[in-house]
Order: sequence, then structure tokens, then C-alpha cells
Amino acid sequence: MGNDTIANMITSVRNANLGKIKTVQVPATAATRGIAKILLREGFIEDFIDNQKNKKNFLILNLKYQGKRKKAYITTLRRISKSGLRIYSNHKEIPKVLGGMGIVILSTSVGIMTDREARREKIGGELLCYVW
Repeated sequence: MGNDTIANMITSVRNANLGKIKTVQVPATAATRGIAKILLREGFIEDFIDNQKNKKNFLILNLKYQGKRKKAYITTLRRISKSGLRIYSNHKEIPKVLGGMGIVILSTSVGIMTDREARREKIGGELLCYVW
């Protein structure tokens, strides 16, 4: 049984949204950094900080909420490709989430990118997660 850092990150963010917690700490890997950069660029989180403690690197994500009731910007975050079943797609078959309102995050040969960027670059890859 291996460590799935992407699934751990997704679960941590989902649980923090349910508890309306402002910050989340996740292990820092190249994949989690790439996902955090995309979430920041697309406006789902406020910012993230790369940090190190006891020779272990981790990211601190500052989640974004709106209004008095603290409604989360990330309503759904779901892992697509898992360690037991990898899901790949070419650029023509990348699914659209909510008719383009949400995003799909892919791992490609060029790096981690959104579905819109992958279609524009005509690159397929492994579908990591849905965000909306």
C-alpha cells in the first residue's frame, strides 16, 4: 500500500471545507504544488505557503470563503484517477465539468494543467481530479 499524496490533499481540503477551517496543511510534492498553483490561479484558494518543519516539506493552503455564512468556493473536489485504476484521456475526450464552470486537473507530459489548457495545447494525460 503506497502513499497517495494527491488523495490525502483532496481529502484534507474537503474536510476543512466541511468544518469551515481557514488553513490546511498537506505534504509538499511536485503534484500537490502543481494542484495548489492551479487552485490559486483559478480562484479556489486565497494563497499557499511552502514551509519546512523538522526536515519535512509541506504546503499550507489558505482556503477561500465568501459571506457571513462562510460559503466555500470549492463545493466539490473529487479524485478521478486512483492508484488502483488510472484514468487517461486524450485532448479530444477530456470531460467538461458543469459545462465548463468547473475544472478538471490533469497530469500531462508538460506538467500539471487544467482541462482548458490541455485542450488548447492538444495534450492528453492522466485525469487527477474534478473541482467545482
